[in-house]
Amino acid sequence: MTVWKEGVSFARLIYQVTESFPSSERFGLSMQLQRAAVSIASNIAEGAARKSETDFARFLEMSLGSAFEIETQLIVAQEIGYLDTTRQENILAELTILQKRINQLITKIRHSQ
Repeated sequence: MTVWKEGVSFARLIYQVTESFPSSERFGLSMQLQRAAVSIASNIAEGAARKSETDFARFLEMSLGSAFEIETQLIVAQEIGYLDTTRQENILAELTILQKRINQLITKIRHSQ
């Protein structure tokens, strides 16, 4: 599934980005970003394994929620100086694409029911 692969790639990007955060954030913002990023692909995978399309769409919605959580966390990271504006904008652009793809899949599943 393409959107799952994109979710995994995005999680890798978040891990790379958080490596540059201060060590004092290891159990704070870094971990929150990492957990939410992993949650995107994890919820897609778990939903795909469900027997009903309704369940799959529900897990995709949780995945989308994690993506929006990351959006907020990236804004906070930039506001407190952990990310420069250009880097933050680039990551948010990738995140927006992923959010749209997840939303398109939700719409497709909901309309096929």
